[in-house]
Amino acid sequence: MKDKRKGLLQILLILAVIGLCTFTTLVGFTKHHKGSAQNIKLGLDLAGGVSITYQAVGDNPTAKEMEDTRNMMQKRAEVYSTESSVVLGDENRITIDIPGVANAEEVLESLGKEGSLDFVAQDDITFEGEGQTKPKYDKTICTGKDVKTAEANTQEDEVTRNRENVVTLKFKSKGTKKFAKATQEAYPENKIIYIIYDGKVLSNPQVKAEITNGEAVISGNFKTFDEAEELASMIRIGALPIELKEVQSEVVGANLGLDAIHTSLLAGAIGFGLIIVFMLIFYRLPGLAASIALVLYLVMMLVVLNLLDVTLTLPGVAGIILNIGMAVDANVIIFTRIREELAKGKTVQSAIKIGFDKALSAIVDGNVTTLIAAFVLYIKGSGTVKGFATTLAIGIILSMFTALFITKILLNAMYYLGVDDVKYFGVEKQRKTIKFVENRGKFFLISGILIAACVVCLVVNKVSGRCDGNILNYGLDFSGGTTFDITFNSDQKLDNDVKKEVEKIFMDESGSNDVVVSEIAGANGLSVKSVELSEDQRNNVTNTLLDKYSVEEKNIQNRNISASVSDEMRVDAVVAVLIAAICMLLYIWLRFKDIVFAGSSILALLHDVLIVLLVYALTKISVGNTFIACMLTIVGYSINATIVIFDRIRENISGRTSEEALTQVVNESVTQTLTRSINTTLTTFIMVLMLAILGVESVRDFAIPLLAGFICGGYSSVCIAGTLWFAIKKAQGKVKVAKKSTAK
Repeated sequence: MKDKRKGLLQILLILAVIGLCTFTTLVGFTKHHKGSAQNIKLGLDLAGGVSITYQAVGDNPTAKEMEDTRNMMQKRAEVYSTESSVVLGDENRITIDIPGVANAEEVLESLGKEGSLDFVAQDDITFEGEGQTKPKYDKTICTGKDVKTAEANTQEDEVTRNRENVVTLKFKSKGTKKFAKATQEAYPENKIIYIIYDGKVLSNPQVKAEITNGEAVISGNFKTFDEAEELASMIRIGALPIELKEVQSEVVGANLGLDAIHTSLLAGAIGFGLIIVFMLIFYRLPGLAASIALVLYLVMMLVVLNLLDVTLTLPGVAGIILNIGMAVDANVIIFTRIREELAKGKTVQSAIKIGFDKALSAIVDGNVTTLIAAFVLYIKGSGTVKGFATTLAIGIILSMFTALFITKILLNAMYYLGVDDVKYFGVEKQRKTIKFVENRGKFFLISGILIAACVVCLVVNKVSGRCDGNILNYGLDFSGGTTFDITFNSDQKLDNDVKKEVEKIFMDESGSNDVVVSEIAGANGLSVKSVELSEDQRNNVTNTLLDKYSVEEKNIQNRNISASVSDEMRVDAVVAVLIAAICMLLYIWLRFKDIVFAGSSILALLHDVLIVLLVYALTKISVGNTFIACMLTIVGYSINATIVIFDRIRENISGRTSEEALTQVVNESVTQTLTRSINTTLTTFIMVLMLAILGVESVRDFAIPLLAGFICGGYSSVCIAGTLWFAIKKAQGKVKVAKKSTAK
């Protein structure tokens, strides 16, 4: 007798977990708590703010010097936002992210330049500008490297007995001696010692006493404690152990980020709804179980993002949405297996058990290879690409859990409740075996034509100058320079005259004619790319745009990347794909114990990569940092699909080696998994298609190549991978040709 009580309790428990996760994520437990989703940190592309990367100047600094610098920059950044992040990177770099700041340009200007902090005696300085501007000096008392600490404090004035705001300085041993000598010379006439940072006077205190112990106090000019803290923090940053220069920066408007997340979430909601409908219609009762498991996957994802303190970026949101489509894959593999067992006459309970057991190896192998791609993305990527890799990896793990455990529990629970009729599950229909092997020549010809078209298109781009003399339309990440994204007021018409005016603004500021102005799709805005501009030049451009077109500052985004960084990104893109391919090859080789399986998979992946390159070349979609994420996502997706087919070949081969037998094995294996291949490609395609239709331009440029990659990946898995494996086996002489018998 079926245990109906057990089944009901299991279903109620899973629904309760979904409800609890949803409640804590979106609502919370008290009237003051907004839900844990409110605590998920948003990246700069969603929250707005500043990101800047510095590189150490001169000789290689020690690890301690870099860490000291990082700590000091962290303190400096926290003046603007407690959510600031300062991390050490490769090549002696430090990246600072400050989300949610109101005046991003002001922060970028004061955060820390490549200048240094100097203490200059009054007799050793002159000023070119009016007032104390444009100081000129050749001699310094000491520099920021001689400062040990600088802190804002309050103390009692010796004359008035009132509390006053001050800045206390402590010098290192060498600085103490230098400063003591300077104050001894300045004290008799109460002369000034100027504190200058990057060519600007921060403070000009008078010397009222000889200071021989290395501890000085700046007082008298601070109306508020914050003013004292501002000076102290500027002195601290000037006291960095090493000198830094800016190599990359980005200013993002918060409103633009919110528009991006809203459209992406809308795309995800529509795509999710369509997938639920598809699963219910095509897979009936198992489709219902999978849909419930997918809902659990979504709310668990939000909980995990909060628990792991993951910073969510726009590509990260795209990664979650993409995972919804890919999460269906494990369920489709399982349901196909269950239907096959039911077709063999097994009972529903037995079919469920055997279906999950047989699907396990393909699901694990496919997801591990995709995890390899996510891992390489995280290691070799930067910024938003790391965010995409993080959500991709978390999504893969959660989707495996929900498919292998939650869906199984739900199906068994429904069986216990008496839903055991085969009609609720469906039976895999016997299909006529398709002759894939016999038609391999046609498939190889089609692929050869597409690959040749890719090569031709790349050459044409290079020769014709369609992509500025490059084979692809390299974005800022890969070419270096500065870009501005400007969203104008709705009443501003963006005609050719306006475009020419904006182009002239950039030409005049940069002194170069290398300026490209294009409209931003779906917005009343312009995107401008120019040669690399300095911080002052970027500020001048921003101010000109504000004055001339009354653009709101929050609607101006800019990004700056040096040529050296862009060169590294191009190399990283190639290295990332190579590392991922090698790791996948080794894993498949070990798991399948046949290097031909691994080699066929990698060749099929190369096929997919080249055809996606063709899409980039034809559409002139910008090739930037997300290009790495796109390629490795396609690699992971394609290898996943290929492994499902290879797993079936391994199961069906049973030691057969004759050409006729292996032909039959490949044809049957591909035919048996064809429904899975089509349905998985379709569900993933639906999710990404919604992103391509509704997403902002940056998401759309990410989604369109993915669509091409998923179609190509599905084609290569079905038509290329298995037949290529057969062709290589035959070329190696490992396929035995049956001898014809002769009658006597």
